[in-house]
Amino acid sequence: MAFQKGNQLSKGRPKGAINRSTEMMKLTIARAVDNTLSTLSADLEKIRKEDPERAIELALKLMEYTLPKLSRMEVKADIQQRVQQISIHILDGTANKDK
Repeated sequence: MAFQKGNQLSKGRPKGAINRSTEMMKLTIARAVDNTLSTLSADLEKIRKEDPERAIELALKLMEYTLPKLSRMEVKADIQQRVQQISIHILDGTANKDK
């Protein structure tokens, strides 16, 4: 037997380490995004001239990555209120008519 039980010579990849293919993929995507960002303003301007509505849609989608979205809040309350008195006053409209 080459290794005894509990041998610590080979622990494998350290926790949190990424493999080479994942690292290369992330680097490739980062480079593509960097190239796109350098021409983004000019590209949006060109789209705005051709289709202003589409340019606004794209700008709104991009804003999602810069401005944080507000989270929804749910408020629950148990309100108990009792009606103590209801008064109804009926006025005679004929008494105040213009003569």
